[in-house]
Formats: sequence, structure tokens, C-alpha cells
Amino acid sequence: MAENVLGIDLGSTSVKAAVLAEGGACLSRFAEGYATARPAAGVAEQDPDDWMRLIRAALAQFAGEGLAGRIAVGCLTSQVNTHVFVDRAGKALMPAILWQDTRAKDEAAELDARLSIEQKIALLGAPIPVDASHPLARMLWVARHAPEVWAQTAHVLLPKDYCLFHLTGVLVSDPVSNFPVVGPAMGYVAQMLDLVPGAAARMAPLAGVTDVIGQLRAEAGLGAVPMIAGTMDGFVGLFGGGTCREGAVAYMSGTSEILGIAAERVNAVPGVVVFPKVQGLRVHAGPTQSGGASLAWFSAIAGQPLDQVAAVLDATPRRSPTPMFLPQLAGERAPVWDASLRGAFFGLDAGMGMADLARAVVEGVAMSGRHLLGALEASTSVVSDTLLCGGGGFRFHAGGQIRADVLGRRLERLAVNDPAVVGAAALAAFGAGGQGSLAEAHARFARYDRVWEPDAQKRGLFDDLFGLYLEAMQSQAEIGRRLSRL
Repeated sequence: MAENVLGIDLGSTSVKAAVLAEGGACLSRFAEGYATARPAAGVAEQDPDDWMRLIRAALAQFAGEGLAGRIAVGCLTSQVNTHVFVDRAGKALMPAILWQDTRAKDEAAELDARLSIEQKIALLGAPIPVDASHPLARMLWVARHAPEVWAQTAHVLLPKDYCLFHLTGVLVSDPVSNFPVVGPAMGYVAQMLDLVPGAAARMAPLAGVTDVIGQLRAEAGLGAVPMIAGTMDGFVGLFGGGTCREGAVAYMSGTSEILGIAAERVNAVPGVVVFPKVQGLRVHAGPTQSGGASLAWFSAIAGQPLDQVAAVLDATPRRSPTPMFLPQLAGERAPVWDASLRGAFFGLDAGMGMADLARAVVEGVAMSGRHLLGALEASTSVVSDTLLCGGGGFRFHAGGQIRADVLGRRLERLAVNDPAVVGAAALAAFGAGGQGSLAEAHARFARYDRVWEPDAQKRGLFDDLFGLYLEAMQSQAEIGRRLSRL
């Protein structure tokens, strides 16, 4: 049987895919971005046709490079808390509502108020909040504001489920991707779905994360490659980064910062997501709202390409004072889950330039990661000196060094620096059989190639700055809310 494995990551801004061989060698890689539309405040949408166009382009590239018939199994992972409302034929009835979209914040607050923390723990196993990206909040919003779409909606799908349906003809989802409405028994929680009339009938059937659910259709050009159900990019990326065994901690930096810890113990800390177990592996995690998105925003308003901003940071040492940046440009998810928060710069003066502001943005993003890491450590009772990492924030030296300094932890970077692609490949290999555990499957493909050690001399500086960061975020909260009403 062919040893090569296909991993596809449908992220927030791009499709990344690769064919990996035993030992982690990358035989071919594809990456191309697509647009996000923001037609109004709080609205973020994507065209599902863009996803399929690029996934098909990736498969065509691999086929053109002679990989047809040489791939044993594949897995597609994707962004989640992005929702596609489709008809019975699987056609999208409106643009996909992106996870960053906060239009349903009022519906979310209404639904969240109907559930106590105790009820959430009893139903879901953890106090998972109903926020503006929650599937039930989105369904309620569409039912109220686009009733003609709701009436035609046969299913509300996550991006990977939409794409798998069009690639294999099989309609299926998985329990982990649906963690806001799935309980410890790995099935939908009726009491949750009943909060929105009609929600239960519109959910896709569930399959196990590593279950083979179908094969790529012939038009993909790669042969009848079996595809597993897969799951959300947050879990898959953290798993690919290294949360494949008890006590491991991973940091994935993409459009948002996602951190996770593999731990059996659950301390039920509000704001932390505890995923359902996958093959005995329990991961505590959280996504922030604006990680790489903050640097992309700064790059755009500075009129400088991201690569140039990164080069400036690499070449320019930190100055004192450096301003402080709050990265809550579109609210915040974990650990505070407050869609009304907004970003800010503090401590600006006329002597500061682009390098100072860019450094403040990356430090602010790292502060949000530190804030989340503290909640995860409380949730798991696990504290590690080393975080395994990967993603766009670790492609340049300053990105890794700033995060190591702010968190005060050693960082080890994944060699194939696409954690979700590596994780998808490892999950697919496990699903194909022959691997004794997820950790063994992960070891087939994951290698680490770079280390950042925290600067001990900066420990006190960043401890003080983190305290100021928390104070600033709290004080900014009310100002941001009042500004939004003007």
C-alpha cells in the first residue's frame, strides 16, 4: 500500500495542502489565499466556491506531479465556527458566515443567558459559552433576519463538511468540530439544539474523527483516495503541533492564536474549550480572535507587505518605551469571549515609528496568548517550560522570539510549518490503520527544526507589561462599548 498521505487545511485566509511521506518529507505543497468580504461592521463572509476552486487546484497540482495512485489516505481539516447554509443539493444559499463575524452577538447573549454555568458543564462537560460564532446563535440570526434563507436551509455545514460533500458525495460532520452542541457521549445534545426551533433537523450526521467516510471522486484525478471525517483546524493544528500525548502544550499562530494542552484532568475553567476525546486524547484549547489578523491589519494600514514588516522587526531591536497594543480588533474569544471588546494603542509618542508600532502589535498578540495560556494551565493543572509551535507567526525570527519572551517559555517549531496539514496527515494515517496510537501516527510526520529560548533578562519587563495589558483591556472595554454606540 502507498505510504504517502494527503493533508488539506482550509484555513481562514488560504488553502494549504501537502502530500507527506514517511518521516515527514514533503513531496508536494500547495498554498493560495482567498478573499474575505467585510461589507458592514461586524460582518465577515467568504464565498464557498473559492474554497472548492483552490482545493481542486491543489489536487490537480498533485495529480500533475505524478502522485495519482500513490496516496494511501487523506484528511481535510478546516476553520470552524464558520457556517454555510445549504439547500438539499448542497448549494450555498448565502455567503458563508465567518468565525470572525459578530452579527449574531445579540442572539448569542440571549441564548447564553438561558444556560447557567452548571447547566453547560452538565450538558457539554465544560462551561462553553454561547458567543456570536456559536452555530445556534447563527441559526437564530438567519431565522430572524433572513427567513427566506432559513426556510430553504436543509443543513448548516462547517467548511470541511461542505467541501467533503462536494469532493466525495458524503454528507457528514464530526463531534469535535461541533463541540458547542456535542456532549461527552460524542453525540448532539438535544437540550442545546432545542434552544433554536429547527436546529436539530439541520445538523449533519456525525462520524468519528478518524473514520473513513468515502473516497475522492474520479474528477479529482488522484484515484479513489479514502478520506477520513477529520475535524476542526484548531484541534488538528494543535495535534499536528504536538498535543498528541498527556501534558504536551502547543501554540498555533495563524489568523488567530490557538493554544492547547493535552490533559485528562478537567478543572472546568470558564472560557476554556475542552474538546471531546479523540482516541482517548483530551485537549483543552482556546482560540483568540485576532493573531495574524492583527499584523495583517497593521501591514495594510502601514502600506507595507507583511514580509517587509517582518524584516523590519527582525532587524530592529526593542526600544524603551515601546507602545502597548490591544489586539481585540473584532472582539475577543478565549478566554474572555466578549465580542464588544476593541483594540487600541497605548503610550504613543511622536518619536515612535513603524518598527515600534509593529513590535507593539506582535507583543500585544503574544500577550493575548499568555492570557489564554494561564486559563489553560488552570483548566488542566499542567505547566510546561516548553511549548511546541507552528504557523505563520513563527515564520520569522522576531515572531518566535517575541512570543518566547512574552510567555517566558521555550518554543520548538514544527519543521513543516503548517501544523494543521501535519495533523491532518497524521490523523489520516491513523484512520488508515496500522498505528497503535495517535502519538505513534504523529511521530511518523512531525519533526522540529528551530528553538527560541526566552530572554531571562526580559522576564520582569514582560511580567509588568502583562499586568498593564490586563488593566488596559479592562479599562478599554467600557470605552469601546460607548464608542460603538456613537
